[in-house]
Amino acid sequence: MSETSPAPAGSTVPSGTLRLTVAQALVRFLSVQYAERDGIRERFVPGAFGIFGHGNVAGVGQALLQNALDPADGEAPLPFHMARNEQNMVHTAVAYARTKNRLQAFACTASIGPGSTNMLTGAALATVDRIPVLLLPSDIFATRTVDPVLQQLEDATGGDVSVNDAFRPVSRFFDRISRPEQLIPAALQAMRVLTDPAETGAVTLSLPQDVQAEAFDWPLEFFRERTWHVARPVPEPAALERAAEVIRSARTPVLIAGGGAIYSEASAALEAFTDATSIPVLDTQAGKGALSADHPLCIGGVGATGNNAANDLAAEADVVIGVGTRYTDFTTASHTAFRNPDVRFVNLNITAFDAAKHSASMVVTDARAGLDALRETLTGHRAPAEHAERARALRAQWETLIEPCFAPHDQELPAQTEIFGALNELMGDEDIVINAAGSMPGDLQALWKARSPRQYHLEYGYSCMGYELPASLGAKLAAPGSEVVALIGDGTFQMAPQEIATIVAERVKVILVILQNHGWASIGSLSESHGSQRFATRYRMRGQDSGLLDGGLVPLDIPANIRSYGIEVQEVSDTAAFREAYRRAEASAAATAIVVNTNLYGPNPPGTSWWDVPVSEVSTLESTQAARSAYEDQRSPQRHYL
Repeated sequence: MSETSPAPAGSTVPSGTLRLTVAQALVRFLSVQYAERDGIRERFVPGAFGIFGHGNVAGVGQALLQNALDPADGEAPLPFHMARNEQNMVHTAVAYARTKNRLQAFACTASIGPGSTNMLTGAALATVDRIPVLLLPSDIFATRTVDPVLQQLEDATGGDVSVNDAFRPVSRFFDRISRPEQLIPAALQAMRVLTDPAETGAVTLSLPQDVQAEAFDWPLEFFRERTWHVARPVPEPAALERAAEVIRSARTPVLIAGGGAIYSEASAALEAFTDATSIPVLDTQAGKGALSADHPLCIGGVGATGNNAANDLAAEADVVIGVGTRYTDFTTASHTAFRNPDVRFVNLNITAFDAAKHSASMVVTDARAGLDALRETLTGHRAPAEHAERARALRAQWETLIEPCFAPHDQELPAQTEIFGALNELMGDEDIVINAAGSMPGDLQALWKARSPRQYHLEYGYSCMGYELPASLGAKLAAPGSEVVALIGDGTFQMAPQEIATIVAERVKVILVILQNHGWASIGSLSESHGSQRFATRYRMRGQDSGLLDGGLVPLDIPANIRSYGIEVQEVSDTAAFREAYRRAEASAAATAIVVNTNLYGPNPPGTSWWDVPVSEVSTLESTQAARSAYEDQRSPQRHYL
C-alpha cells in the first residue's frame, strides 16, 4: 500500500500556514482523506459518531460544529451522528466499515474517563475482527496544571499514565497527542494503519482536553487531499508453486473461506477456482456467503458450530486450503476438526501471521489476487471426481437431516430455528442479517444459506453481546438499499437497547427481531452439558425459600420498553405470524421491532463437532463428574497441526 498518491503533474503543493486548534486541524485533515481500490475512490472517513462531555465538548465538539457550519472552501462537512452509548457507537462504526469491506471507517469521539473507557470493548472487537475504526478518546491535561482533573486515574509510578493507556493492547496503533505538532505524524500513521488490510483494526489518538483547544500554525500541505491506495498484494511465484504442489498431491482437499475472502471481494475468483478444481468449499462465520449457498460445492459452515457435512469433509481432508481465515477455535473445533493424520495446510492470507498457522505452505497475498493466481498455476488440475461427488452427497444428506429444524413441533412456542428458516426465505440476496452472540450464531452457521457476500453479517471473532442493535444502524447507513435485520436475544437486548433512540433520531429504517425465551439459551445449554445444571441462566426472581434465582420470571416487558422509544412493535408466538409481521415490517418506511416468543430448549441442529470448554476436574456433583469424564474423551483427538 502506498501512503499517498503523487501530486498530479504540474500541480503545486500548498504553502503557508493556517492557525487552527488541534481538534479543528484533525477534523479538517480527516475530511480530505480518501481511499482507493480497483479504481474506486471514496472519502475514507464518512463522518463521526460521538458523545460529548467536559473532555471533548469544547475541543473536538467545537471543531465538528465549526466544520458543519463553516466548512473549508470546496470541502463537504464531516457529518456528525450523536450516539447514546460509547461502546455502541464503536459497534455501529465497525458494522459500517465491515459492510463497506473496510474501505471506509468512522471516527468516534468520547469524553475523558468513563466515556472513553466505555469504548474499550468496541476497540477490542474491531482489532480482533480486523475492522478499521478511528477512536478519539479525551485525556487528562497535558500541562498537568489541573492535576488531578475530574475522572483522572492517579498512578503513583508515573504522571503520564491515564486510563487511556488501556487502549494500547486493543489498538493496532496508539498515540497520545501531548503537543500540537505531534498530530501531523500521528494522523498520517493513523491513516496508514486504517487503510492497510494486513494491519487494520482500532486506531486510537488520545487527545488531552487542553491540547484539543490549543492553537497552532499548521502547514497548509497537511490539509491537502490525500488518496490512500489499498493494495492487492500478489503472491510470490515460488510460494505459489509450493502451494500448488501440495494441492496437486491431495486426494481429499477442502477449501475454507474466511472473512478475508469477503473483504477482498473475492467471490467471483472463489467461484472460478471451485469450478476449475472441484474442491469443496467450507466457510467460517466471517466467510459465509463468499461462495453462494446455491453453488453445489458450497458445503457450509465448518467447526464447532458447523454442519455435519462440512465437518465430515474436514475430518477426512488431507489438504486444507485456508483463504483469509484466522483459524479460530470454533473453525478448528478446538484443534479436533482436521483428523487426517497426514493433513497439510496451504494458507492464502494478506497477513503473514495468519498465513503461517498450522505449519502451512504459506502464500502472503490478497485473497482475490491469490485465488486467481493459484487457479492459473493449477490449470488442468481437478480434485478426484469421487471426492466432489461425496461432498455433494454429504450436503444433500445434511439438508434432509435439518428439515425438522424448520418444521413446527409439538410445543407451545416455536424453536428459534423455525424463525431462522422463515427469515432466510423472506430476506433478499442483498439484505443483511446481523447477529453476534449466544446460541443464535451456532444455529445460523449450521443452517443459514447465504446467497451473497453481503447477506450474512455475524460478529463472531469477539462474539460481543450488545453488538447487533447498534450494528444494524451502521450496516444500514452503509447499505441504504438493503433491508437490515438485527437478530437479538432478550439477554443481549437488556445489555444495549440505547441505540434505538439513535435509530429513531437518524430516521433509519431497520428491522429488529428480538427472540424472547427468558434466559440465556447458549450458556444454559453449555452449563447443562458441562455438569453445571443451567445454574443462573434463566431470568428469574430470587426464591424466598431457596435463596437462589429460581422464583418466578422477571416481569420484563420488552415490547413496552421498545415502544417507549417511539417505534412500532409487533409481538408474535408462532412462525406463521412471524412471516406476516416481517412482511409488514418490510413494507414500512420506519424502523420496526418484532418480538418473537420462542422455546428456550430448542430443538437445535444436530452436530458432530466439539468446542473445548474445560470441566472441573474434581467435584462433589455427579453431573459435573459425568461431564468431566465425557470431556476427557472428547478432547482426545486434540493436537497441534505440525
